[in-house]
Amino acid sequence: MAKDVLVEIGLEELPARFVDNAEKQFLDRTREWFNESRISYESIVSYSTPRRLAVLVKAAAEEQTSLEEAVKGPALKIAQDEDGNWTKAAIGFTKGQGKTVDDIYTKDIKGTSYIFVTKQIIGKPTKELLPEFSQIITSIQFPKNMRWAEQTLRYARPIRWLTALFGQEIIPFEVAGVSTNNRTFGHRFLGEAVRLREPADYEETLEKQAVIVDPQKRKQMIIEGMNKTAAENDFHIPEDDRLLQEVANLVEYPTVFVGSFNPSYLKLPADVLITSMKEHQRYFPVKSKNKELLPYFVGVRNGDNHALQTVIKGNEKVLRARLSDAQFFYEEDQKQSIEFYLEKLERIVFQEKLGTIADKVNRITAIAKQLSGALELDEGTRTNTVRAAEICKFDLPTNMVNEFTNLQGIIGETYALNAGETKASARAVSEHYMPVQADGNIPGTVEGAIVSVADKLDTIVGCISAGLIPTGSQDPYGLRRQATGVLRILKAYNWNISVESLLQLAEQQYAGFSETEEDQAREETAQFFRHRITYLLKETSIEQDVIQAVLYNEIGVIPYMALKAETLSNERNNPDFKPVQEALVRVLNLAAKTDETTITEAVFETESEQKLYDTYLKVKNAYTSTNQKQQARETLNQLGRLAQPIHAFFDHNMVMTDDERIQKNRLALLNSIATLIYDYADLSAIEWKQHF
Repeated sequence: MAKDVLVEIGLEELPARFVDNAEKQFLDRTREWFNESRISYESIVSYSTPRRLAVLVKAAAEEQTSLEEAVKGPALKIAQDEDGNWTKAAIGFTKGQGKTVDDIYTKDIKGTSYIFVTKQIIGKPTKELLPEFSQIITSIQFPKNMRWAEQTLRYARPIRWLTALFGQEIIPFEVAGVSTNNRTFGHRFLGEAVRLREPADYEETLEKQAVIVDPQKRKQMIIEGMNKTAAENDFHIPEDDRLLQEVANLVEYPTVFVGSFNPSYLKLPADVLITSMKEHQRYFPVKSKNKELLPYFVGVRNGDNHALQTVIKGNEKVLRARLSDAQFFYEEDQKQSIEFYLEKLERIVFQEKLGTIADKVNRITAIAKQLSGALELDEGTRTNTVRAAEICKFDLPTNMVNEFTNLQGIIGETYALNAGETKASARAVSEHYMPVQADGNIPGTVEGAIVSVADKLDTIVGCISAGLIPTGSQDPYGLRRQATGVLRILKAYNWNISVESLLQLAEQQYAGFSETEEDQAREETAQFFRHRITYLLKETSIEQDVIQAVLYNEIGVIPYMALKAETLSNERNNPDFKPVQEALVRVLNLAAKTDETTITEAVFETESEQKLYDTYLKVKNAYTSTNQKQQARETLNQLGRLAQPIHAFFDHNMVMTDDERIQKNRLALLNSIATLIYDYADLSAIEWKQHF
């Protein structure tokens, strides 16, 4: 007979950002444990609130599934003597497995006979195994941990109760001095302690105690509450999935309410108001049907409707104080010029070894100037880009950014417009921080993209030159994220400039500075970008061997390199391409034996030699043309024209002939062809055969 299993970890309030991942870990590790323990079940569901993590296993079997396995013994020639009697080795083997010689059977493995017995592993009662759940609980990882009282366990928050049931029986175990029980706790203020009769009662019992344990149900309650509020007040509440998820993980019983603030605060930049509401108070901003910000906000209370007006007034008071501070900071900031703030940057250290923020801005500006020239931008775009680079960090010393740090760049755009800067330059000030996350939005303007790349390149090259290379999970300057951002921008904007050229622009700013040798720093930087490119290509399902092939030489132009990788990834699964691959790889293998490059036509002995050489010259010209146009498919097709002449060459010629002059000439021909192939990719690195 199957029974349900419930395990709940009761905690002091978890940070909202910890909840989802912890719930997933608990679910995954529970499922893994049941499967490895051979305990069948119908389904597993998980629950979470700020104060609890729980799993409910439906219809778990009362005992493990029994197993039969073949146990291999010694070879038959050892297990039997010349008369066919079982030896001590055979008798000892069977005895050790709880069997007798009567249970022996033989089986041939690679031409040798071995003795076997079939051993049955009887499943244990589930009840005896379930106390191992304590190990699942202690294995859950959190971004930050703490210790409490005399406990040695490190956990996100102190464990206050453990509920563990197998049917109606308590599963006995202990974690951090807390023993399991059939008791759970309701809402901190609206509920009380209750005893569960059986696991199936869990969700309904806690709902009566003002706890909605299903996070999706809490989210739906919040959405329905906001929709109702919007309809009643005839306004629009913009969707924000991240904020919705966070708020759902802050409450156990959500109740939506509407508050207001003085309309005079609407004179502040909208981003300031929205940040004050979202980031500081976890409120949802409210807009009109025309998308204009209104003097209202929507909040979510952890509780019911009791004394809701008092709660609303308290939240309004807190927000009013925030907005009052913001208004003061904004008005004070407007009294100073951009130049005033730029001068302040000279006293703000970017990094001890890399100078001040002002030093960094100077380097960004120099890189942006050269990059704008390399991209052959029009004069207006270049002017706006350089100006954006010059002022890209001016908002950092402002009162507003000091108070609302996540508004850096956004405040810069607003203040730049107030100061009379062009819209393009102002916008680039905001966009140059993008992407904020590795997979975040990239800048929407060319000016913003150039300043973003210049800023990130300066940080990456500077930090690596100073010996600040990320190790393991430690990356305090976000170099991996910034490198990913650079590569994504290069690909999205289809810039025809190599990564090596870009790095050189940044490295020029650090000439003579490097804490390590300049050549070493340059190599470490290139290798760092190779790792990032490898990661990005894997994200697009490009195979590791194809990545290795296209990165044989320099990294090159990112959009073209990505196209070559995609083309090769498709061809490696194409049977029609196999003869081409075999021919080209054969050339690469032989060319590795020589450095010869001088080809003398007069030395050719056979028609196939001359034909291969003539084809090579034609292909080389066509290859150069398509390669310059970055036509990945057509360029590979040009190399494919060499396949038939190569096969004919090998059919009619011996490369390593005794005549040294002929041998060198043939190797020189192959080496020249190999140089062309390598320019595209190292095709020998691709594991073609496993796909045919």
